[in-house]
Amino acid sequence: MPGPVNEALDRARDLAPRITAAADEIERARRLPDPLVAGLHEAGLFRMLLPRTLGGAELDPPTFVQVTEAIARADASTAWVVCQTNGCSMTAAYLHPDVARTIFGGEPAGVLAWGPPTTSTAVVTDGGYRLSGTFNFASGSRHATWLGGQAPIVQGDGTPRRRHGAPERRTLLFPAASVTMKDVWHTIGLRGTGSDSFVVTDLFVPHAHTFTRDDSAERHYQAPLYCFPQGSLYASGFAGVALGIARSLLGDFVALATDKTPRGYSRPLRESAVTQAQVAQAEAKLGAARVYLLSSLREIWSAVGRTGVLTLDQRVAIRLAASHAIRQAREVADVAYHAAGGTAVFTSHAFERRFRDIHTVAQQLQGRDDHFETVGKFLLGLEPDTTFL
Repeated sequence: MPGPVNEALDRARDLAPRITAAADEIERARRLPDPLVAGLHEAGLFRMLLPRTLGGAELDPPTFVQVTEAIARADASTAWVVCQTNGCSMTAAYLHPDVARTIFGGEPAGVLAWGPPTTSTAVVTDGGYRLSGTFNFASGSRHATWLGGQAPIVQGDGTPRRRHGAPERRTLLFPAASVTMKDVWHTIGLRGTGSDSFVVTDLFVPHAHTFTRDDSAERHYQAPLYCFPQGSLYASGFAGVALGIARSLLGDFVALATDKTPRGYSRPLRESAVTQAQVAQAEAKLGAARVYLLSSLREIWSAVGRTGVLTLDQRVAIRLAASHAIRQAREVADVAYHAAGGTAVFTSHAFERRFRDIHTVAQQLQGRDDHFETVGKFLLGLEPDTTFL
């Protein structure tokens, strides 16, 4: 990780013009161009959540969110890939140091990507497992050196192996060259993430290249960052992506309103009382959601630094702030897009791409409305489903 940790945000902002310049190519190719990937490596932006012992930044969550936000203001797909692969890199804390160096070392430095399975099975064998399965939504997989997938562990006779009284599931890691990629990522938004599917067939994976996700008993590297489950960093980072998209859309609209006089109007949009009220309300909504997310993360980060523990109520607080930020960002983006009128529908302007991107963000797991139900249950003294906390 080049330079002091607190320079990560500066490096992201410095790289933003290159990201903006590549946005059309990213959209067209449905993946990040190699020169941009090299620039992200050079800036250390794939290593923000990696342990310092492996040359990572071990960045605090509030700063990580601001980095994903800054990148998303330039291009949402790039920010999404950076967020996803950084979340995957937290895996390094759960691997033996030698294995972690094998996966995340090298030139260029290793990048891990993964996605949820449609079907998967890992059969116990000498020294490891034989993995077969199909895995989807593998954002960043086209730029990854290693891939991963979660699977239930079964004995040779097909009997599920149990751990702590429940069927055991492990995440297995393997070289990217060992899978068959499926070009399925044809979507309305986030087109450049290359979130394709891949297939693994009877692949041997050593036990040392596997772990149980977020199980502190398997954690080799102890630091406050790794008290956070990966899901909390995904929720926060993708909320940063949503905030960045919405900020760009709102900024584009403010610039447009200065010069555009709509048909039937005698004055520019910015002189309309309706426009003035919309911009003010959108600014308040976006700013409040951003402050709520960042202040929650800062408070929790400080507490975890003192205690070495992330409590359930803190995980709930992160989930609520992140889900709220994504929803508010989507609503602000809708206001800006609609207020731009006919200008917004042309591909020569960034309005329509950002509109498609923000709605794709809101459609994926972190944007689900049922997260509010989970938080509400907790606040009302009921037992919440902790799967996505």
